[in-house]
Amino acid sequence: MLDDSTGKLLLAHATRASFCHLVRHAPLRFARPFFRLMGGGSVSRLSSMSGLRLHSVSDPLHAEVMVPGSKSITNRALPIAALADGRSRLTGILFADDTQHMLDALERLGISVSANPDTCRVDVEGCGGHLPASEATLYCGNSGTTIRFCAALCALGYGEYTLDGMARMRERPIGALIEALQALGTPVEYLDQPGFPPLRVRARGLAGGEVCFESPPSSQMVSAILMAGPCAQADVLLEVRGRLVSEPYVRMTLAVMEAFGAGVVDRIEPGVARYVVPAPQPYTAREYAIEPDASNASYFLAAPAIAGGRVTVNGLGTASIQGDARFVDVLEQMGCRIERTPQSLTVCGPESGESLRGVDLDLNDMPDMAQTLAVVALFADGPTTIRNVANLRVKETDRLAALATELTRMGARAEVLADGIRIHPPRKVVAAEIETYDDHRMAMSFALASLRVDGVVIIDAGCVAKTFPDFFDRWAAFTG
Repeated sequence: MLDDSTGKLLLAHATRASFCHLVRHAPLRFARPFFRLMGGGSVSRLSSMSGLRLHSVSDPLHAEVMVPGSKSITNRALPIAALADGRSRLTGILFADDTQHMLDALERLGISVSANPDTCRVDVEGCGGHLPASEATLYCGNSGTTIRFCAALCALGYGEYTLDGMARMRERPIGALIEALQALGTPVEYLDQPGFPPLRVRARGLAGGEVCFESPPSSQMVSAILMAGPCAQADVLLEVRGRLVSEPYVRMTLAVMEAFGAGVVDRIEPGVARYVVPAPQPYTAREYAIEPDASNASYFLAAPAIAGGRVTVNGLGTASIQGDARFVDVLEQMGCRIERTPQSLTVCGPESGESLRGVDLDLNDMPDMAQTLAVVALFADGPTTIRNVANLRVKETDRLAALATELTRMGARAEVLADGIRIHPPRKVVAAEIETYDDHRMAMSFALASLRVDGVVIIDAGCVAKTFPDFFDRWAAFTG
């Protein structure tokens, strides 16, 4: 139960500006990218069986970088704009597999969307909280945000909606979210294995009421209920007991909701978080800028930790609403020097004669940074332990097992823990062929190892299309 005092809390309204980087891919639907040699090149294309061979750098890196828009913000702003009254313009949008699945889903639900990849802009004609389509089949690929956010979105409609994805998606849990939707008055049927997609939502509007999550496996489930809440027929009172993984992503959700005019009341205490979403309340259409992706920026920010030098990511700084922007704090603990402004982050590698330090860290607030840190840890002076990231087992792949396997290929000793991983760096890191397990973050993280180790090969490097289609083109320009 939620106590009455929760209703007295006010959530401050804030908007944040960010800026757009123009991606080069014109088509909305992305194929696996072709990697080309750039600027004297650190990338060479081998056969699809052999993978993508990367080459080391001989000098410290000195660069200023822009990365495409945040996937996490894009896939929150799109459904919220779809629920708003009026037309919204979203700028700085990421165009990649995950966001394309969200765009496709919204169109199938009857939302009018006009996308311009050349200018990173999407215009969305909001439905005022009333889904136009009474029947739709949504294919969500392996996009967790798409299937979870759209399951809640479908609950606002009137009709039957089927949601499914690729084989791995059918192994990713969704049961806690479905129980929450059922508690709020929406019947949902599993079409195969209980607790997992595919599923059918038999919607008649979201009634509202009280719902409780017990240590949900993904914060996306909490965000899904919060985003749909303003369009419910009555207030939604949400309580999360126990551990809330990736809590900064919930704060991101609240920030985007507030930017579109929806107020939420919250109270966060040890072991319990409470949210009150007054309903019905309208989302207000607006122009909204998506800031650069902090998770994808981490690969460039981590580079000087390994290769030395100085790298600045522009458009992303202390004003960011993304928790992963704090990854620079981790690099600072390892011995890097950090410069911060509201709109930029700069990392300088360890001073001459100094080594990277191993760290022992709880990464529950930014689990997507575990793979980046694990590869940086290969070059540290001492072991690194990453804790409280058990949810990595239900991501695009079992990331803990995948990390242990691939780090071992490069000479490290890796121990998988109950909730994390410990990396013992080798005396000499060796080149290897790195399996990516159709996981974009495995491909991008292990590219970092090539800065010091010539001949690292990334198998199925095209899996980066999920969130960063031209990553390896940019990496070649960055390192070349």
